[in-house]
Amino acid sequence: MSDLKHKILDTVKKDLAEIETSLRGNLSPNFDLIAQVAGHIMFSGGKRLRPLLAVLCAKLCGYRGTYDKNFSTIFEYLHAASLLHDDIVDGASLRRGRPVANSIWGNTAAVLVGDFLLARSLSIATETGSMKIIRTIAEVTEKMSQGEIHQLIKKGDPNLSEEEYMEIIERKTAVLIQGACRTGALIAEASNREADALSDYGLNIGIAFQMADDLLDYTSDVAALGKDVGSDLREGKMTLPLIYALKTADAGERAYMKKIIADQNFSVQDFKTLTERIEARDGISYTKEKAAIYVGRAKTALSVFQDSDIKSLLLNVADYALDRKA
Repeated sequence: MSDLKHKILDTVKKDLAEIETSLRGNLSPNFDLIAQVAGHIMFSGGKRLRPLLAVLCAKLCGYRGTYDKNFSTIFEYLHAASLLHDDIVDGASLRRGRPVANSIWGNTAAVLVGDFLLARSLSIATETGSMKIIRTIAEVTEKMSQGEIHQLIKKGDPNLSEEEYMEIIERKTAVLIQGACRTGALIAEASNREADALSDYGLNIGIAFQMADDLLDYTSDVAALGKDVGSDLREGKMTLPLIYALKTADAGERAYMKKIIADQNFSVQDFKTLTERIEARDGISYTKEKAAIYVGRAKTALSVFQDSDIKSLLLNVADYALDRKA
């Protein structure tokens, strides 16, 4: 565990424990199957980044109530629902180092439990009594679906542009983190200026986290990653390191790389060779530099707030986007 991650976890230990209690208490499954499938995806080592950010953003805006942990579960349920559906669409085999839920209970059960978690998150949103929060959650779910569809349309397309990649990750990943941060501000009845600032913070940190996640497919190992190395590529996901390398490669090298991309049964050696080409064409360093830009934007968005321990913690979370190893 990195020093930065250790520092963050030590600081939010109490918040995370209360979030965990709320996640189990709010699930309210009527059938054992829901508890089993939802528990498999939700209680297998997730970072709880999204609910934690909702809680921290509420605190930053002066919230002193007792319902922030309850409402923060909206974003973990939405996240878990998207993972259950993603693993089916992508044909994944591992998630967080464990077999994917649909490989155990089947596709039908995984889809239906994902639907339940989505509905549960919307039900909790209505309990806030805030149309702004309900609208935020509705917009997040719509944009996430658009991102998934866009990614499906472009599956395995070696001509995917960087601009389209950015559109996909913003909708598929970043808007959920953005929604968590904005909802934290709304729960605290923050000013529009503060809510917009935290919304910007969440969007930019979400983009940076996804870029860092895309890097891990080329720089990590199975034990650290919790899924098969190269799984993104095997699932047809064109990510920024590869997109940039293809853009900067010469014609012959590009043709060779595209040949590997087109073969879903590429070998370990093929993937190693592709990774070497990506590194040689600065795909790794370019992605790190782009992610750093978005981390910088996220930190700048917090400038509207006075210095405090919570603000420092949120700045550390932004830095962790680049520091993470899994």
